Amino acid sequence: MTSVETAARTTREQTGYFQTFMSRRASILPTLAAVAILILLFVGAEILLRGDFITPRNISSLLLDNAYLLILAVGLTFVIVTGGIDLSVGSVMAFTGIWLAQLLAAGVSLAIALPAVLLAGALVGLLIGVLVQFFDVQPFIASLAGLFLARGLAFVVSLSSIKVETAEVLWLQSTRIQLGDWYITPTGILALLVAFAGAWVMQFTRFGRTTYAIGGNKQAALMGLKVARTTVAVYVISGICGGLAGLVLTAYSGAGYPRNGVGTELDAIAAVVIGGTVLAGGRGYVLGSMVGVFVYGTIKTIISFMGAEQSWTQIIIGALLLVFIVVQRAIVARSDRRSRS
Repeated sequence: MTSVETAARTTREQTGYFQTFMSRRASILPTLAAVAILILLFVGAEILLRGDFITPRNISSLLLDNAYLLILAVGLTFVIVTGGIDLSVGSVMAFTGIWLAQLLAAGVSLAIALPAVLLAGALVGLLIGVLVQFFDVQPFIASLAGLFLARGLAFVVSLSSIKVETAEVLWLQSTRIQLGDWYITPTGILALLVAFAGAWVMQFTRFGRTTYAIGGNKQAALMGLKVARTTVAVYVISGICGGLAGLVLTAYSGAGYPRNGVGTELDAIAAVVIGGTVLAGGRGYVLGSMVGVFVYGTIKTIISFMGAEQSWTQIIIGALLLVFIVVQRAIVARSDRRSRS
């Protein structure tokens, strides 16, 4: 065999290995695309802004400004992977945030107030999960009810903002842990811990495998898997994440406000979809959702640097969503063809 033939054979084998890997791991393609888009955004912004974008200050603030959105996206990833949806997360964040501010203003210690608001978020998630699983209510309708319930409770707590003066809460946002010219806040550390914990649960636990199974084929998952318990649990997780996001947003803004988070559930869903989670269920990664949050935050930052209207953020995100939904549909169709063949 000549050297040319050997090289050609090696090339064919490498191509075959690559095609086999990509066919088996097709679900990761949207996440890889999100990573590529994030890199392109950084490079494009650095060129457009003449070297003033990729700085330790700007990159560090990306996590600082979007910590609450990342926490919401983690909870939503669990829900969407099962084929569900949770529209209540923005309202839960507002309700838990302003209730936390009220409790602290009334002199309740953070050690009591924080578990209380997390429990409140979990109860909203539990209500939605029970409606979806045991009353066969569509997730859209059930979570819409949760949205109105949580938003109404936020207005019951207060019609105006409540300032937070508790040192422990303000410390979460005001503290800067310096790493050279870089920095990170406790809220950023909390968001990263939630993301990595969620990724570990999804990829390495029986609960995570059951979550994927429900989204992939619920009828098949009923054969020996705890479908009902897992379906309810993912909404509870989303509610708890809403409560944690309420804490982070309250620390970020220094106050609770009943109108906080209006439309944030759509931002979180967009970030999850851009990060590669398929709306039909069964495919998605928590770390991909984190990339989606960074894509969303980077677009907002670039728009702000350019001095353009923030409406362009919605336009660009909308265009990205259309692209990613088309890509997801192509992946699902390809997987269906492979399963039938």
